[in-house]
Amino acid sequence: MKVIVAGLPKTGTKSMNAALSQLGFVVYDALEHLVLTQNEYIDILHKGWSTEDFRRMYQDVDAIVDVPACIFWDEIHKAFPDAKIILTLRENEDIWWNSLLHQLEANDKFQNKITQLLSPTFRRAVSEILNVIGMVVFGSPFNQSYWKKSKMNEQMAKKGYRSHNAYVMSTAPKDKLLIYQCTEGWEPLCRFLEVPIPESPFPHKNIRGNISQELQDDPIAIQIGKEAFWSLIKVTLVTGVVTYCSMKYGAMNIANAMSNQTKGLLQRIWLSFSPSG
Repeated sequence: MKVIVAGLPKTGTKSMNAALSQLGFVVYDALEHLVLTQNEYIDILHKGWSTEDFRRMYQDVDAIVDVPACIFWDEIHKAFPDAKIILTLRENEDIWWNSLLHQLEANDKFQNKITQLLSPTFRRAVSEILNVIGMVVFGSPFNQSYWKKSKMNEQMAKKGYRSHNAYVMSTAPKDKLLIYQCTEGWEPLCRFLEVPIPESPFPHKNIRGNISQELQDDPIAIQIGKEAFWSLIKVTLVTGVVTYCSMKYGAMNIANAMSNQTKGLLQRIWLSFSPSG
């Protein structure tokens, strides 16, 4: 581990992912944390952690950005004490809050909601990791309902933003800390990391919450999409079988009409669709 980006979501984390990747670092962003280290973070949030847990999780990673890793930046730094720490900030907390609102609105789009509903991996990441982080840091979960618009308390969210930033600035070793805004571009970042400045412009990603379009070619996002697609096929199959049996035998006699083989098939389909399947 060489770089720990401790900034909260909506402080330019997707731009930092792109920038650090362009500089040659192996980066874990939110999707990598939530999918590739999902079981580890669920244990951490529900059972506790040790320094060795983070050392094992990130031993082959150069840089980490975004949730849930940014919440545990200090624990990760204990595991990798030579790593440099970057606290990404927005111009002010009102700009940060408005950016967070745009992201919540994007998360509420039908495509994202249905993917979360149908993908066990995505659903588990939201319910057992993101919503827990949301409660701890911002005072409310990231996603309250599949059917209602997401909402957060502005005062609680801003308080969480201020508290997190103040803790990083007061706790991180001063000789290893860069307080940074992505609008500053390559020069201060590359000077801090002691790497050459690229000739290309500094990348700016996830503008106004358009991360869904930007992730279309991401392997993990594709994996989640495929998982949601096959879950939809399974649900459609179950619905078709139940509808057919209902029409042929009557709703009250479905259970008696089904053969043991059909019951077993439906049971296996249902278990594969369940979060623990």
